Amino acid sequence: MATTQNLVLPNHRIFHRLILVVSLTMIFSFGLGTVCLPATALLRQHHETPNVLRYHAQDSLKDRDGNTWQVVLFPDSRQKPITSYYLRLVGFPGVNSFIHPQSLEILTDQGQILTARDAYAQSAPAPNVGQYDLTSIVTQLPLKGSLKLAVPLQNHRELALKISPKVLEEWQLLIKEIEPNWI
Repeated sequence: MATTQNLVLPNHRIFHRLILVVSLTMIFSFGLGTVCLPATALLRQHHETPNVLRYHAQDSLKDRDGNTWQVVLFPDSRQKPITSYYLRLVGFPGVNSFIHPQSLEILTDQGQILTARDAYAQSAPAPNVGQYDLTSIVTQLPLKGSLKLAVPLQNHRELALKISPKVLEEWQLLIKEIEPNWI
């Protein structure tokens, strides 16, 4: 009987050690997976003309109805000495149409409402394209957090888009690169 107990104890210890090793492995695996690393902002480049390189922030976002929109923030420095900033919203053709002229409302996390003028008040390139002049409010955009965009659409609908902290970080990086003294 004594030999049987001696054989059971080492196997029992091995079993407990195995469970400990597996548990620690799972804790470290899941623990490292939940660590939030800083988001990397991505700016895109395009050639406006053969000798002019421009930067913009472009993201594909879904509205509350599940429709996908291209959201593009870009500077326009042709009106020197002031750089203008525009936010272009492009929806899928035939699904949503903007009402022009209509201002874009931007709601910050702090409850501040900013308004951007419709840059396509006179004529838009297509019904599914809206462009808004953010020049007068670009310095009022928060450095962190998120935003909510709202603008009326045809057929008594409203476009509501959430701008995530990652996208806002891209916008701030673009503004900082173009106008480093603003931020």
